[in-house]
Amino acid sequence: QITMSLSSSAQGPKRSTECLESLELQTPSSFQDNPLQQLQLASQEVLEKAKKSGRSKCPRCSSSRMFYCYTCFVPVETVPTKEIPTVKLPLKIDIIKHPNETDGKSTAVHAKLLAPDDVTIYKYPCIPEYEEKRHEIALIFPGPNSVSVKDIAFHLQKYSKKGACNSDDDCSKEPVLKQAKIEPKEERNPNECISSSRNEATRLKKIIFIDSTWNQTNKIITDERLQGLLQIELKTRKTCFWRHQKGKPDTYLSTIEAIYYFLVDYHQEILKENYKGQYDNLLFFFSFMYTLIKNAKCCAGKE
Repeated sequence: QITMSLSSSAQGPKRSTECLESLELQTPSSFQDNPLQQLQLASQEVLEKAKKSGRSKCPRCSSSRMFYCYTCFVPVETVPTKEIPTVKLPLKIDIIKHPNETDGKSTAVHAKLLAPDDVTIYKYPCIPEYEEKRHEIALIFPGPNSVSVKDIAFHLQKYSKKGACNSDDDCSKEPVLKQAKIEPKEERNPNECISSSRNEATRLKKIIFIDSTWNQTNKIITDERLQGLLQIELKTRKTCFWRHQKGKPDTYLSTIEAIYYFLVDYHQEILKENYKGQYDNLLFFFSFMYTLIKNAKCCAGKE
């Protein structure tokens, strides 16, 4: 079974060592049951050490926390920032957090900790105005008009052609613009053409996620500042979140899972590149805590 985690041995002994280190944090039984086992993660030894030493102070607000401070979005003193992986994202992410969402229970902070340059967290109702940039922004929400990730480029193209027009009905009569012909004298390098079409397909610059329970989402999704944005529906996947909402299907993902799965789909279907674990470290804290809680439940069950 272990070969699954070590299947990326082409990346050299360092990766294998990291996989083995992370394996040592898990019991054999939980490893076999762990659906997150194939992630290519940085060594979680720093989290294992922090777990043994217990709660620690937040360097900013001095609150006692485990691993990180969920109000200041920084690691605690026992978790050196340099030992936490940093993930570079292909676009910016805004997370809109419901005011009643408990800070300590939210996984949104994981994204801010691991991709600090690309993630911004807002507490509703303090959110940006998106209207002028709606041709390059999309919102993750499974509404009746949502489109799949692979269709993002096509739909954003329509948004930019509509320009300032707000009513879908008025705009739908507008004819589809034909692409301008390139005159022979302006022949371009084939590589430039590929680059140009890729830029067209990757016009999306920002993605918005709502961080709330399903029952609280309606208040945010109906906000006038989010109207008219392209809505994206993710492929169906099962959550591993240990705080799953009662009575809801297991396809309701935690915020960090939704961000991770969106980026994997975006990488493959929009950037058209093979996925090689580039965003796996977004689940650095999530996977560690999943294993920790799973093991604790197993132990409690045995007793």
